[in-house]
Amino acid sequence: MMQQYIKEMEQDPYDPDEFVERLAYRVFGNSADSDNAVVDDVQDTFVQAIKDLKFLQERQKRKCEKLEQVCREKESLYSVQIQNLQEQNKTGISIFQNLDERINYVATKVIHVGDQLESINTPRSRAVQVHKLIGYLEEFMSAGPLSIDIFNDPTKIDDAADVIQKLFPIAQELPPGKFEEAKMKIIKKYDEIERSLIEEFIKNHSRKNVVRMNEIAAILTHFKGYSQCVDAFIEYSQANSLSGKNLFADIIPVCENNLKIIEAVFTNPDQVMAKFILNIYQLKLQNHIITILSEVKDTANYLEKLSQLYKQTSILSKNLSRLNMGNDDMFLNKMQKNIFQKYLDSYFVSELKNLKEKCLIILQRFYESKGHQKKQIQAGGFQELRRDLQTVISTRTNFNIMHIEDYGGETFLSEYVATSLIQEFNQALDRCCTLSSSSDIPSNSYQIFEILTSYLIEDYVDYGLELAVQSVPIPEAKTHDPPNVYFFEVIKQVNAIILLFENQLSDTLVPLIITTPKYSQCISFKKKKLEQIESKIDFGLDRSLNAITGWIKICLSSEQKKSDFKPETDVDTMTSVACKSVVQYLSSNIKHIRQCLDAKNADLVLAELGIRFHRIVYEHLLQYTYNSAGAMCAICDMNEYRRCVKDLGSPLVIDLFDTLHALCNLLLVKHENLKQVCYGETLVGLDHSTLSNFIQLRSDFKSQKLAALLKNLTSR
Repeated sequence: MMQQYIKEMEQDPYDPDEFVERLAYRVFGNSADSDNAVVDDVQDTFVQAIKDLKFLQERQKRKCEKLEQVCREKESLYSVQIQNLQEQNKTGISIFQNLDERINYVATKVIHVGDQLESINTPRSRAVQVHKLIGYLEEFMSAGPLSIDIFNDPTKIDDAADVIQKLFPIAQELPPGKFEEAKMKIIKKYDEIERSLIEEFIKNHSRKNVVRMNEIAAILTHFKGYSQCVDAFIEYSQANSLSGKNLFADIIPVCENNLKIIEAVFTNPDQVMAKFILNIYQLKLQNHIITILSEVKDTANYLEKLSQLYKQTSILSKNLSRLNMGNDDMFLNKMQKNIFQKYLDSYFVSELKNLKEKCLIILQRFYESKGHQKKQIQAGGFQELRRDLQTVISTRTNFNIMHIEDYGGETFLSEYVATSLIQEFNQALDRCCTLSSSSDIPSNSYQIFEILTSYLIEDYVDYGLELAVQSVPIPEAKTHDPPNVYFFEVIKQVNAIILLFENQLSDTLVPLIITTPKYSQCISFKKKKLEQIESKIDFGLDRSLNAITGWIKICLSSEQKKSDFKPETDVDTMTSVACKSVVQYLSSNIKHIRQCLDAKNADLVLAELGIRFHRIVYEHLLQYTYNSAGAMCAICDMNEYRRCVKDLGSPLVIDLFDTLHALCNLLLVKHENLKQVCYGETLVGLDHSTLSNFIQLRSDFKSQKLAALLKNLTSR
């Protein structure tokens, strides 16, 4: 049983409640006795279990004590062993330090002995070298040709070069006189060996013998002609590889290939590579640029070529900057500046001149394509006075003293022309950013913007607007045909051009000047010009609305007959001819305005047109006398007007015509119901004079003695 207890207690996790449950289950599950007997069995089982567990506890306790004793004994043993190891480690460290000191002492002695040996050997070696040089010097001082083998054997040129480069400075110190001949022979041999080395260097370069080139270059570093070796290498390397038409594409591969050779051959590759590239810029590239630009005669092509070449050179410099050229980071920029400086000094003057010429040509070609000769327009007081006089005379006499030219509906505005001007602006601005210094870009960009504004807004849009304003028909001119108002189409085109203009400025100009004072100048200048355009548009809109409403007024007065509203006999109630003509003309203009203007501006313009139209209809109705049949005709006309003005989309205008319709009802209702109608919801807020004016238009006003009714309306 104890083994069972131990097994259960060693389970993970151990649950004492579950352990007790299992004990109880063993009693209840295996017994069929009565309840009292079962209780006694449970008690006995639990008492025995407790005893067993106590016995197990004691046994486990003794076992733990025994293990703890063993652990303490081993701990003492290991502690002694660790102490012994620590003592041994200290002894080892001491021995290592002594050995290190001994090694350092021996090394110091070795270095000292080496220095002593060198101090003895160096003078001896120098003495040997001096002895040899004296022998060579005696050979040069002797008469006749040189007999020493190294100066006559081409295969020993390296040894000869070593000797001659040491003799050369000695010869420079020899006094004149008896040493003059020897001195001249040394100098001559020096130059001869130097030329031979350079020639051999070039031959090995053509053979791509990099190892021998490195040996020769190392020898020539002690000669005055070392720079000639470098120049010869550069000249030969660039002679055949940079002679093609596509120079910019060839330079990078040539530099990369020769950089590997330079690093393998020369001891100072950074200076050699810098000189290699300097030669490309000052000779190859500069001559290439001069040749291309000198062949261009047209200013536009010249500017385009100059910008293209500058961009290509900038890209080339950027790609070359990763090559080893010394410590000067501005080296390539300085060379590029030296090449282009004379062109950049006069660039911007040519840019402005070219932009003006291009813009002028674009406008001239446009007007020529339209068969139009641009003319000076007289705007202002005198011109407006002439037009006002023409309006008065035409209204009263039907005689025109001034012809209004409408150019057959031609607006003289085109988005294509605006796009062409903006394209020229973009190209000029791109060249400006490329060729101008960073400090001059804001100022130069602003000047380019001023030219665009001058030609696009002032010379083109403003001129087209002025022509459109002057071509608006004279209001109330007595013409049979309804006038065609083209000004709304002009507004549509102006809005499209202005949108292109502002979007282009936001995309290209603003990022260049937004952090400079030129930004506020640009905004102020643009605002001023656009306000002038807006003012002219407002003026043209007012004139256009006057032309429309003026013709409506003339149409109503000329085509409306008195018999329409006061027929002598009963006639079929129908819309009058004048009303049909007016509604047809007004509807076409409403549709035209909505097609040409954006929603917000169209609503404002149509609301104003509706208000003016209401005034004309109101004043027109007050000119007639109405019987019952005529009143029905007037109401039919009014219903037609109401259906028409709904297309205006203006709640105010709709209310005005609803009220006018209610006033027309005063012409129709029986006289005994007039007071009730006047106090109706639609008319109750009107001034009594307005009601009186309409009531007096009734043909039965006097016969029904309606004047008394008017007095009652006045006293309300």
